[in-house]
Amino acid sequence: MGLDDKLDQIKGQAKEAAGDLTDNEKLQNEGKADQLIGNAKEKLSEAGDAIKDKANEVAAKVEDKADEVRDEADR
Repeated sequence: MGLDDKLDQIKGQAKEAAGDLTDNEKLQNEGKADQLIGNAKEKLSEAGDAIKDKANEVAAKVEDKADEVRDEADR
């Protein structure tokens, strides 16, 4: 999770709370939107990290297999 994602969420919570206190529906909605944006960014970042991890795992397996093939060829 990035700092910007968390800041969007916190900013949204503050806006929504201010909107609640002042009975300002526009500010409440802006706060909710900021929170949704922060949450979406966080989920996208997590998905990207998971994809990178899986790609690294596959690359390591391919490298291991290539090493096995090279070892067999050297015999």
